[in-house]
Amino acid sequence: MFSKNLTTKDSFLEQMKAAREERALEKKREESAIKIQSIVRGWLARQRFISLILEEFDNLLPDTNHGSQDEGQSEFVQALDVYKVACRLFLVFKQKRDSKRFERLCKYIVHSLHSESVKISYVGVFLNKDYSLRWIAHIKDLLFKCCQYLEQLKPEYPADMQSILIHLHTLLEFTATNTWAITRLKNFDKLRGGLTQLCANNISLSAVIALALRPLISAQFSEKLLTMFIIQILSVPTLVYQMNQISPESISTFRTHALFDKCVEFLSADQNMRIVFNTLEGNYALCLLGNLVQLAYIDRDYAQTDTFYPTFVLVVTRFLDSCQQYVVCKKGNLSNWHPVLGWFSQSFDAYLPPTMTNLRVQLSLLWGVPLLKRMLGDPLKEMLDAGVCDDAGPSQPSTPVQINNPAAFIWRAIESRTNRANSSKSYRKLGSAESTKIALICAMYHTALQTMTQVKLDILTGLCNQDEILYSLWRFLCTLGPSSGLKSFLDLLAVNTKSSAPEFQMLILFADCMTHYVTILDDMEMYEKQEPFKLSDFVNMSAFLNMFIYKSIIGQLFVFRSVHTLLLVLYRRDCRRAYTPAGHWLVLVQKTPHMIAHGERVRLFRRAVADEKVVLGLTERACVGRSTLVTVRRTRLVEDGYRQLAALPSRALRAVVRVRFINEQGLDEAGIDQDGVFK
Repeated sequence: MFSKNLTTKDSFLEQMKAAREERALEKKREESAIKIQSIVRGWLARQRFISLILEEFDNLLPDTNHGSQDEGQSEFVQALDVYKVACRLFLVFKQKRDSKRFERLCKYIVHSLHSESVKISYVGVFLNKDYSLRWIAHIKDLLFKCCQYLEQLKPEYPADMQSILIHLHTLLEFTATNTWAITRLKNFDKLRGGLTQLCANNISLSAVIALALRPLISAQFSEKLLTMFIIQILSVPTLVYQMNQISPESISTFRTHALFDKCVEFLSADQNMRIVFNTLEGNYALCLLGNLVQLAYIDRDYAQTDTFYPTFVLVVTRFLDSCQQYVVCKKGNLSNWHPVLGWFSQSFDAYLPPTMTNLRVQLSLLWGVPLLKRMLGDPLKEMLDAGVCDDAGPSQPSTPVQINNPAAFIWRAIESRTNRANSSKSYRKLGSAESTKIALICAMYHTALQTMTQVKLDILTGLCNQDEILYSLWRFLCTLGPSSGLKSFLDLLAVNTKSSAPEFQMLILFADCMTHYVTILDDMEMYEKQEPFKLSDFVNMSAFLNMFIYKSIIGQLFVFRSVHTLLLVLYRRDCRRAYTPAGHWLVLVQKTPHMIAHGERVRLFRRAVADEKVVLGLTERACVGRSTLVTVRRTRLVEDGYRQLAALPSRALRAVVRVRFINEQGLDEAGIDQDGVFK
């Protein structure tokens, strides 16, 4: 009875529970359906809204591939209508989906700016006070989207290059009012001063340069922006080379704003130079140097007088000195081959190797004819034509050596030849402003020779190609004092023993150039034509080198390798065909053996060999008096040797023992010297 009641109750409770769960599930299902329906309906509504906006935009600015014809038709679309659909497009804008629509919008906007109609020109919307502020925000948004596209596009791909040009053109149009045709109206007289003609070709490079210069010009070339411009723009490999080839208008803009003078003046400060070089390091610092050199070449007739010297000279020298710290002597695990610097301790990126050829062309302008004449040839010519200043005094004779010096007689002879010049004649002082100017310029080219090792021959050829410059440099050295300023150089060498002064770098540069010049000079040019160097110049030059090397050695000073090389080259030319007087070559035997005639040197050599034999006891008399001869048979070496050596006293055993070999018949064995075999 009770079990039946419990079963009915449990069944009832289970049914009620199932009904509650069913109602809850149904309610949850209904709520889910409502939520899904709302999401789907919202998504469909948004899609219809997006489709409506996109369809409206496509109808106003249709997609076409016919180029200029449709662009001409889009010119007649009112700017206000385009502005409204563009604002609605930006509400639902997606960068990837709407890239082509955005390009069409940019094309229309750029094209509309060439119209003088207020209704057609996109700038005309700004003239409506109801839309002025919103139009400014709209243009900022548009230009920002252009920058976003430029960040993602890659100029290596031809398909992206067209899009890049469109976005750059848009940026160019809205960062200046130069090409706004609406500004030609009478109501825009205040804007006419900024009109310029837009470059029709190579718009990408022109746009980049124009965009890079406008912040500088607006900020009046502040140090902060100028630093960023030099590091980010002017250090681009062969930028100026490409500008000169395809965008001459950009070069004219540089010249108009005196950008070369400002950059060089900025880099002349030590702190600015350190900041720029530490940021760029070796490779891109060399690219910056190449661009500066080409700017100097282009503006050589327009730059200020003091820009080339001392500003440009010091900047180039510091750049080369800084790059030299990355140059290594030999190949290593961490070094890379550089086409200009040789083995280089810095790695290359993927953009540098293709630019090396043009970079060498840029750097070669430094020792090319126009720039070399502007920097070194003209100053030398002006100094030589002006003569020596009145405040320059005669050079004093060197301090005589002591009487007990073994080379005193040679010293006195050289002193007499040194002071042979007229003591009343005035000479330039080695530390004067004129001398320092030439020395610093020559030091720049000497640093280039030491740093750019792979183009060293090109540099020497460029310097020697101008005979007048090399000859003028020799004439300038002759004005430094008797014997080409020998005393002045020796006095400076005694103080600056490491030869780091610019005057010594000038002397080394002259010696390197003359060595290269004399090596390629044939006999007809040297002995017959004598242009520009006369034989007397070579005689005076060799006399100066002879005395300079001798005095530097006798005073235990530094000997220049370049000077000694030039001296040997001149001596070999004299040995082949004499052009110097008798007794001209007189220097130390150890470093320059031509001071003594060949026959006398042979006799001295034989005497030295004989003296050395006496000291070592290798003379014939010494060997015969103290040696013992032992004759042995090769088959009975031990027995014969013991029998003969046992009879010798102990003193004879400590002396030289000569062993001669005989055969079984008692005859001497055959030897190559016809005196038997012996030890």
